[in-house]
Amino acid sequence: MAKKTIWLINQYSSTPKTGMGGRHYYFAHELSKQGYNVYLIAASYTHLLRNPPCVKQSHEVHSLEGFNIVWVKLPRYPNAHSKRRVFNWFAFSWRLRGLKSVIPDSPDVILYSSPSLVGFLGAKYLASYYRARLAFEVRDIWPLTLVELGGYSRKHPFIRFLQWVEDKAYRKADVVVSNLKNSVSHMVARGMSPEKFSWVANGFSIKEVSKKKELNKSACEQFPDGEFLVGYAGTFGVANALDSLVLAAENLKEYFDIRIILVGSGKDRNNLEGLVQSKGLTNVHFVDPVPKPQVQSVLERFDVCFIGLTGDPLFRFGVSPNKLFDYLYSAKPIIYAIDSGAYKPISDSKSGIQIPAENPKAIADAILKLYRMPESERATLGDNGRRYALENHEYAKLAKNLARALFGDK
Repeated sequence: MAKKTIWLINQYSSTPKTGMGGRHYYFAHELSKQGYNVYLIAASYTHLLRNPPCVKQSHEVHSLEGFNIVWVKLPRYPNAHSKRRVFNWFAFSWRLRGLKSVIPDSPDVILYSSPSLVGFLGAKYLASYYRARLAFEVRDIWPLTLVELGGYSRKHPFIRFLQWVEDKAYRKADVVVSNLKNSVSHMVARGMSPEKFSWVANGFSIKEVSKKKELNKSACEQFPDGEFLVGYAGTFGVANALDSLVLAAENLKEYFDIRIILVGSGKDRNNLEGLVQSKGLTNVHFVDPVPKPQVQSVLERFDVCFIGLTGDPLFRFGVSPNKLFDYLYSAKPIIYAIDSGAYKPISDSKSGIQIPAENPKAIADAILKLYRMPESERATLGDNGRRYALENHEYAKLAKNLARALFGDK
């Protein structure tokens, strides 16, 4: 029997060499190992790429670890808020038509992934041309995100256009996939038939975490010794609500052996450092970002991992932050300060403490509860988390779930 061919289209996909790799890179890798013929289709330039590929032709197919990545050439733009980025959405959608002349294998199924909605129109054209199944994947609910978080009016002409595309995608796609478990309620309200929906979470690559490297000397020197460490490792963005963790540290000043460790960088780091300084806190330590292969070595040094988000109502549809699965695999107890509706991964896995978002007192209380807990009980929480991660969030298993959804084999 001939291999079935899957086209995964995500304008913002990357590889470990060009960016972070991430969801669709891991899916492509695992699906190819499971016997599918996979093409991952991405833009040659986005603001998320650290090292954009050098692409000379309008479309270039590169062989990569058992699958093919197809770079669609697009112009550069200065930043995420540039109008040229919007132009690239339309250019990418139009240039998807050119895939007919560069990919020799016709697709059995095409998956188009958001957040950019415009490219769905190009994917819909291709699915009709090839008479292939069409899947629409929602990783960020647009245009709702732009309205609720970005402050745009629902009546704005471009928001209306994006709303038209989103509604069309729910109606026309054969299957709708999302990493947001509770998003089905929004989709049904926008006209989707509920039986189309499949939840396929984010996860982690066992191959990647197994390549753990020792922490570099510079990072080691930035860690305090012999303390009870509550740590965060990742991007310092406003959405991560790390100011709540810093304010929690203010309530823990009398516990001299409890330390808050913030590992990473981002737009909010200067603000966080300023907050620490203004509060005169000596129990909060900043550590420079480390390469991804060293992340598990960082988490190994923590006694407790912290993850939080702001209390935005949009998160009621669920969340799927990548760092959560690194945390779970690390076998450390987790404080989860996120209001994610019915999605309660830490409570369900019995791997830590789930508390309301942006609540410094609740964070401090959770830290003290884990601090006073016998080490054996903390170890049990951590073991529960790792087992849950391996059973539910390893990309080889998630790829099987995705394949069943794509081909209607629920």
